[in-house]
Amino acid sequence: MDLPEYFARHPQVAVALSGGVDSAYLLWAARRYARRVRAYTAVSEFQPAFEQQAARGLAAQLGVELTVLPLRVLEDPDIRRNPPDRCYYCKRAIFAAITAAAAADGLPLVADGTNASDDAADRPGMRALAELGVASPLRLCGLTKAEIRRRARAAGLPCWDLPAYACLATRTPAGEELTPEKLRATEQAEAALAALGFSDLRVRAENGRARIQLPAAQLAGALEKREEILEKLKPLYKSVSLDLEARG
Repeated sequence: MDLPEYFARHPQVAVALSGGVDSAYLLWAARRYARRVRAYTAVSEFQPAFEQQAARGLAAQLGVELTVLPLRVLEDPDIRRNPPDRCYYCKRAIFAAITAAAAADGLPLVADGTNASDDAADRPGMRALAELGVASPLRLCGLTKAEIRRRARAAGLPCWDLPAYACLATRTPAGEELTPEKLRATEQAEAALAALGFSDLRVRAENGRARIQLPAAQLAGALEKREEILEKLKPLYKSVSLDLEARG
């Protein structure tokens, strides 16, 4: 099955829009092939501001109405305590809200951007999607990440080459409680490094100690900008270190 056929079978669809390339391409395809489409994005403590802005910008570019759903995920104790399967509880909260909003708007199907490259065994959040009846057309149609990037580029989507980005909560190890302060520190630290010219990065923190992960080609640059990095990150953390095992 291909996407035109999929949307011919499901002509009314709600697209969960994160701001990344997968959901962006899904929204583009739904806008082109479905009869009626609307986008929904959940805004919580786990999403950085740039993702929220990207989602709004894309919906505007495609001329698709966007519903923004504010969520307070840290009020859920199962999410706040940060168990190994935290993503299950978070995805369930997010997609329950999107499903309810879509139903109120008369849309019978919610679709997300899970693709054929995503490993279900490594993604507890996919269990929540299955329980809520959320569809994954890109995965169903066999579209891999590489193919989605190729198609997104051809469609003129500005996010086609953006690095994959996991939510802010993934920077804190499982078992360590999540707090608004820790999430804000992560967002500020990663934004500061991006402003210094680094990309495809992570700032992981455990008990207030930050560990910067960069691609191999950027490690030397981090040493050259050591003082600038410390100036930006030391107010946020007890200590700051550079992981020599580069991001692959």
